[in-house]
Amino acid sequence: MAGMTLEQLKIFQAVAQHLHFTRAAEELYITQPAVSAAIHNLEQEYGVKLFHRIGRHIEIAEAGKLLQVEAQKILDQVSLTERGLRELNNLQRGELKLGSSLTIGNYWLPSKISEFKSQYPGIQINCSLANTEEICVGTATGQFDLGLVEGDVKPALQNTLEYEIVGSDRLQIVVGQKHPWFEWGEIDLSQLTQTLWVMREPGSGTQQRFEEALQNWGIDLSELDVILVFNSGEMTKAAIEDGVGAIGISELMVKKEIQLGTLRAIRVIDNRESKGAMPTAGYAYAEIVRPFFKLKHRQRFQTALSKVFEQMLISSMSDSSHQHRSKSVI
Repeated sequence: MAGMTLEQLKIFQAVAQHLHFTRAAEELYITQPAVSAAIHNLEQEYGVKLFHRIGRHIEIAEAGKLLQVEAQKILDQVSLTERGLRELNNLQRGELKLGSSLTIGNYWLPSKISEFKSQYPGIQINCSLANTEEICVGTATGQFDLGLVEGDVKPALQNTLEYEIVGSDRLQIVVGQKHPWFEWGEIDLSQLTQTLWVMREPGSGTQQRFEEALQNWGIDLSELDVILVFNSGEMTKAAIEDGVGAIGISELMVKKEIQLGTLRAIRVIDNRESKGAMPTAGYAYAEIVRPFFKLKHRQRFQTALSKVFEQMLISSMSDSSHQHRSKSVI
């Protein structure tokens, strides 16, 4: 038996994806007869039917469905091996695939990527942005070498993904100039239910942390009057700049606006034990601190590039913690 080749597997996968011989040929820049011959040879070699020809259309057969799954595993492993071999040159060239949730990707990660590129200028870094849930799934399925999220990993993926804290930020309650809280600067917990709210979509790490904070404060999300839900922090920020609603948002995202005075961060007084009393210097302020998690697959092959970038993130976290302790001592 001659055995199947990688070229045949690539052709088969293209046909299985498009369910069309001509489109598969166009994708692979080969002729349609070459595609037909590759599929015919596979079917003849193993005595199975990979596709059913129905008129001018094709459908994938049971044997084809099995091969589709296994072929993708083989091609993924070959791709990773090729990348690993290319990196055996002191990391002079290669590719790093990152997936990041929106806040991290837009405000925290760029400086880390710049630091890495200054050390390894020949490395190509591809970074995809999506919400926390999508990045977790992408990391689990091998779409990304590393994922970076600020939300929780769902229980169903915790056995697949290894996660570690590499940074953090705070969520702040923020309002625009037209909101009455803008002049106050601080409120107590009970007042959180007395305004309109703009929220992020389910699956957002920001939204997860905000809902957790509400639960810790004894407030159910259903008690809030939510008027708008957006799938980006920038949209929620824009919605309240000229409106009367409030948002829970990363301090990284509103730093500039707060400095300019177009938005204001509102401190929340945790007065659950002393309701009715006037605020004093001894009052505790309710804070929402959220960690940034680095994700990687527990079993997939990890490239040298991925390991180096991962170590840089861990070292950066250690340096930040040391600087914070030093400032505290001073």
